[in-house]
Amino acid sequence: MAVIRTEKVDLKVNGAGAWGYLAQPDDSALHPGVVLIQEWWGIEPHIQDLAQKLAVEGFVVLVPDLYHGKIATEPDDAQKLMMATVQNLERVFKEISYALDYVKALPNVGPKKLGLIGFCMGGLVTWELASQYPDLGAIVPFYGVMYEPTPEKAAKINAPVLAIYGEADAYVSPEQRAKIAQVMQEAGRNLQIEVYPAGHAFINPDHGTWHEASAQKAWPQALNFLKENLK
Repeated sequence: MAVIRTEKVDLKVNGAGAWGYLAQPDDSALHPGVVLIQEWWGIEPHIQDLAQKLAVEGFVVLVPDLYHGKIATEPDDAQKLMMATVQNLERVFKEISYALDYVKALPNVGPKKLGLIGFCMGGLVTWELASQYPDLGAIVPFYGVMYEPTPEKAAKINAPVLAIYGEADAYVSPEQRAKIAQVMQEAGRNLQIEVYPAGHAFINPDHGTWHEASAQKAWPQALNFLKENLK
């Protein structure tokens, strides 16, 4: 197994204590860069584990902490933190854009087209930021909630997209998935949608929503998508 190193890095943006969790291979080679966006729980062990798994696969990964040190353990708290976050997307976009710029500037990152992957709330932010940040080579929103596509947003997404959902996800309806597919197709965008026989947050093993069979297929699919598009 590859040796990786992890550290906490200061993201000097907004003047509000923004920081990120950085995981990367412990070598001197060039590696593709990825920014990973948290679920509504915060940067809990599951999210750190995903960052480390990406680093083992050869990626330099930065997870910006959108909650600035807070981690929810109960759904009510997670919902409050998430709603406060999505109501201030301008701050969120600024911090994630800074995180992307931070990764892009690292001397061991190449190419400079980056990957963006997010989960639940992070899936929403991944979709939204893909319309605003130009230097993306691939985006992977996992069960992104509350995303309302428009032709204008879709037209600005230049990177190929792999969108992953659970068939029984109570937060993303089949109609919503169909709307996203239609808007992206009409805009001529490169979109692949994969729907697994699972519910919401099915690759998270810590909160009772894990679906092992789907997780064992979806995560390698996301890895391969990033590897193929970040060359």
